[in-house]
Amino acid sequence: MNITATPQGPVTVVAIDGSVDSLNAEQLTQALTEHLAAGCRQLVVDLAAVPYTSTAGLRALLAAVKDSRRLGGDLRLAAAQASVERVLSLSGFTGIIKTYRGVTEAVASFAPGG
Repeated sequence: MNITATPQGPVTVVAIDGSVDSLNAEQLTQALTEHLAAGCRQLVVDLAAVPYTSTAGLRALLAAVKDSRRLGGDLRLAAAQASVERVLSLSGFTGIIKTYRGVTEAVASFAPGG
């Protein structure tokens, strides 16, 4: 799994490339925590290149969304593949974390009135 971050105005887009499972979920948790600690409060996690996530990956996302909201920000998910979208839906995550079809829409959702 590779993780890259790109600022888009006040929003940081965190792109994940590869599956997220119990072997590497801590790497995702650490990356998201580091961005929050650096002052990035508005995060979009780009899931376009994630073919699979386990419950460990879901826990990493849940911890990050809780932390971002506690700090006055939020975390949005974007571009999930059908298999990952199904896991998010079945686990109830789509009721907790806002999801968008694409990164552009997710970033725009942070704009006032978005």
